[in-house]
Amino acid sequence: MIYEFNGYIPVVHESAFVHPQATVTGNVIIGQNVYIGPGAAIRGDWGEIIIEDNCNVQENCTIHMFPGTTVLLKKMAHIGHGAIIHGATVGRNVMVGMNAVVMDRVEIGDESVVGALCFIRADEKIPARSVVVGNPHKIVKQVSDAMVAWKTEGTQIYMGLPADCHATLKPCEPLRELPENRKKQEAAYKTWNETKGEV
Repeated sequence: MIYEFNGYIPVVHESAFVHPQATVTGNVIIGQNVYIGPGAAIRGDWGEIIIEDNCNVQENCTIHMFPGTTVLLKKMAHIGHGAIIHGATVGRNVMVGMNAVVMDRVEIGDESVVGALCFIRADEKIPARSVVVGNPHKIVKQVSDAMVAWKTEGTQIYMGLPADCHATLKPCEPLRELPENRKKQEAAYKTWNETKGEV
């Protein structure tokens, strides 16, 4: 659902995919190959939201702000299921984990990783390539080259999802029985722990 608000109409690049069960309102700019999942609420009613190229905002995420503020997701930002970004700037190629909360005027440096359930307090400045966990947040180490490569690969999978959704996603009636020839999906990407054996 795309809504005009107070004269502002969202701008969505034709290559992006906004799920019909997501809500995009007002002063929102969505770039190329962006994926917006079902249940996401991107609410540019009081300020501006810019989602640059190749980002993904997954299911049930919320993006909002205090009045007169700009929220910025830089290129290849990866916002995990259920996360909340409120009035913050998320740097290039950052991963924000599931159900994390990033508060007002936070700046997350490029290529950082924010853990699931992490809470980053207002006005914090997170240096580039930081691993951030906990509630309240704590920087526990630096992101390695291997971790950046792993995160980039995962985001590249999401970068292909908008085109796949445009080409194949459609309402349907469920099957009543499992077909014998149902194809198995490829395990093309693994969790960090499976790949590197690290926590």
